[in-house]
Amino acid sequence: MIDRLVVFGATGDLSARYLLPGLAALHTAGHLDARFQLIGADRKEWDGERFRGWAAEQLDRHGAAWPHGARKAVTSAAEFRRADVTDPADVAAAIAGDGPVALYLALPPSLFPTAITSLHRAGIPPGSRIVLEKPFGESLADAVELNRLLADLLPEQAVFRVDHFLAMTTVQNLLGSRLANRVLEPIWNSTHIAEIDIVWDETLALEGRAGYYDGVGALKDMLQNHLLQLLCLVAMEPPVSLDERDLRNRKVDVLRSVRPLTESDVLRRTRRARYTAGRIGGRDVPSYVDEDGVDPARRTETFAEVELELDSWRWAGTVFRLRSGKALGADRKEVAVRFRAVPHLPFGDEEEAPPNLLRFGLDPEDLTFHLTGTGSHTHTLAPLTLSARMEPPELPAYGRLLLDVLTGNPALSIRGDEAEEAWRILTPVLTAWSQGLVPLDEYPAGSDGPRPAGEPG
Repeated sequence: MIDRLVVFGATGDLSARYLLPGLAALHTAGHLDARFQLIGADRKEWDGERFRGWAAEQLDRHGAAWPHGARKAVTSAAEFRRADVTDPADVAAAIAGDGPVALYLALPPSLFPTAITSLHRAGIPPGSRIVLEKPFGESLADAVELNRLLADLLPEQAVFRVDHFLAMTTVQNLLGSRLANRVLEPIWNSTHIAEIDIVWDETLALEGRAGYYDGVGALKDMLQNHLLQLLCLVAMEPPVSLDERDLRNRKVDVLRSVRPLTESDVLRRTRRARYTAGRIGGRDVPSYVDEDGVDPARRTETFAEVELELDSWRWAGTVFRLRSGKALGADRKEVAVRFRAVPHLPFGDEEEAPPNLLRFGLDPEDLTFHLTGTGSHTHTLAPLTLSARMEPPELPAYGRLLLDVLTGNPALSIRGDEAEEAWRILTPVLTAWSQGLVPLDEYPAGSDGPRPAGEPG
């Protein structure tokens, strides 16, 4: 296990909200010992005392769920080194020490190529590992070039392209529900399943993130990475094991099976929109174009939806719908599996049974199965709902990801070819949208989103 973590961009929001609390969770669970070192590297003119004070404040704010002793242990293990990632000498000084090191690039993705080049020139100890956050590049060409740079630096097994969605309890439960239950696996195919919706709708608006979000948009921020990763776990064939090779091979198979979208497919099967002024939960929300830091000329979407089909034996004929939107009227974060209707209902012509629906709630993490049973009268139908709440995990998502990095388990990270396949799938959408072939619709903040095509206004 590596006991030295260097975080480049250590004073940013990612460290404050996720990495520091994740480390406190690891300490609480007994995964960090007295040898562990946290080195914060940033361009700011700070020293170790100021960084430790800042880290303590952030842990009190974002990691209060973890014991004070664990939070204190994380800050006590922290040091600070001023470093400009464009300067190989600064980078070499930041990572100087004994033994391998885990390198976390908590940086804007535009700096990844420069940082990787600086690390290569600085030289890193054998056995080290590197962590990159999404998005992995801005295009397929970017992803290919990043993979080339990384291959020159470290072996693939030492590269962690992390997606914290994969460490969420319910996401893990997708595999368990599918693969460990005889009642589900035989019907987990297009013969029985009509549609699968993979949705991350949120009431959260821009909330001051224009510097990142306005240059990215919903398609790149959510669908290209998080939701395609969920698609992989939902649709993959049962792997021989859950080790990194078998699991990631099956995920790549899913992405390779996605039918390429033609220009006419993009026109018919994708939607994009951005929110206008409205009210959410009793508060006024300005129009997206009036948010601080937004450039209206970019025509950035805050809502994206794409329908995909898989050319595979298991899934031919099932529609997979990926959707994400901001500033909506209700949070809806789930994988919803909609089964086909039964061939015949012996309850009279007037009776209709809604399709069975299996919901994997992502936030909050729960499981709901909507069935149909008989009502108070023998010949009537009534809805029947089975539900379960997931047991709280020992570690939060970032705690699990950090543990995998430190112990060297890349099973839940994204392999290089997987990242490229994800970009391949959505490149036709990005191209058509950039050319204005799909209209940028609008929806009021606090609404259900844009109306489907053909629905009257």
